Amino acid sequence: MLESIKLIWSRFRARPDVDEVRAKATTTVKARVDIIAPDEPASLSYEDKRKQETDRFAKELEINNLPAIFHYWSNTHLLPQFQAFGYLHPEHFFETELACVIRANPGHVCHFASLGSGNGDAEVRIAQGLLAQGLSTFCIDCLELTPEMNARTTELAHRSGVASQIRALAVDLNSWTPQHAYSAIMANQSLHHMVELERVLNNVKNAMRPEARFLISDMIGRNGHQRWPEALAIVREFWNELPQTHRHNLLLNRAEPEFLDWDCSVEGFEGIRSQDILVLLCERFHFELFLPFSNIIDPFIDRAFGHHFDADGPWDRDFIDRVHARDELELAAGNIKPTHLIAVLTKTAPAQQRWRPGFSPEAAIRR
Repeated sequence: MLESIKLIWSRFRARPDVDEVRAKATTTVKARVDIIAPDEPASLSYEDKRKQETDRFAKELEINNLPAIFHYWSNTHLLPQFQAFGYLHPEHFFETELACVIRANPGHVCHFASLGSGNGDAEVRIAQGLLAQGLSTFCIDCLELTPEMNARTTELAHRSGVASQIRALAVDLNSWTPQHAYSAIMANQSLHHMVELERVLNNVKNAMRPEARFLISDMIGRNGHQRWPEALAIVREFWNELPQTHRHNLLLNRAEPEFLDWDCSVEGFEGIRSQDILVLLCERFHFELFLPFSNIIDPFIDRAFGHHFDADGPWDRDFIDRVHARDELELAAGNIKPTHLIAVLTKTAPAQQRWRPGFSPEAAIRR
C-alpha cells in the first residue's frame, strides 16, 4: 500500500543507492567549496550568482530527488493534511486548480504561466493530467532562465505528446516584463530563488486577469534555508539523539557532531529571500487557500542528512514521527513558524477562504 501511495508524490523520485548519492554529493560539494567555503561567506555579485545558478542547473537532469525517509514522512503525515483540502500531492494541487480555471472558461483557451519551470517535468505531467480529464483548451508558458533546461522542456513536451500545450521561454524573472495576460500563474518551488521579489510579484499581479489565480508551492523559512533561533534549539535537541552515522552532511561532505546551520544562499540563489515571500504575498494578494506546514523536520528528511535514515527501520520511523509531532505542537502554539506553504491567491477578496484550522497567513509570518 505504501509503495502505491509513494507514486502519487510524483514530483519526487525514487531513492538511488546511498553510496551513489554520497559519491555524487561529495563530488558536487568539492567543486562548490573550491568556489566558496561554507564557513567563509563571500559577497558575490548578482551576475556571479546567476552564473553559478545556471551552471548548476545546466548539468542537473534530476532536480527533485529526495530521500526515502522524506516519502515515509510525507505519506504518513503530510498526505492527510493535503487530502483534507482535496489534493494528493503538490502537482495534483496545481492540476486540480488549473482544471477548475479551464472549466470556468468554456470555449476559451486559457493561458497559464509557470515561473522558474526548470526541466519542465512537472508542467508536462500536469498537462498530461489535464488532457486525461478531457481538458485541452490551455497552454502553459514555461519561464526559465537556464537554456539547457528550456531545451529539455521542449524535448520532453514533444516526447510526451503535449507539445501543443507547453511553450518554453527563456526568461530572467528578476527582470521579467510579462507579454501576456494569464488566467493562472504557478510558482512551483521557484520564488525562493528570486532576488527581485517585489518586482516579480508586482509583475505577476499585473499579468493576472481579474479572475485569475496565483498558485504556489514554495519554501517560506529563513533565508538560505537556515533555522530561526527558536527552531534551531529544537533541532539540536533531536540532533543529540542521532547516532554518529546520521550526522554526516552529504551535501557539504563534513561531519556535524553538532548541527551546523549554514546559509546556502551565499553561493547562489537558493533560499535567497525565502523569509520575505509570505510578507510580500500578504501585502499584494488575497489568500483563497493557505496550507502551511513543517519546520524542524526539514533537516532530517532533506538531502543533506535524510539518506542516512532507513525508511523501513523502526527506530528511524519512530524518530521522524516524534520530530513531526513536536513540529505540529510548536507550530500550533505559535512558538515556531512554518517553512513551507501551498497557496491559492487572488487579486480581489475571494468569496470564501480555506486554511488549516488555527493557521492564517498573517499569523504564520515570523516577525
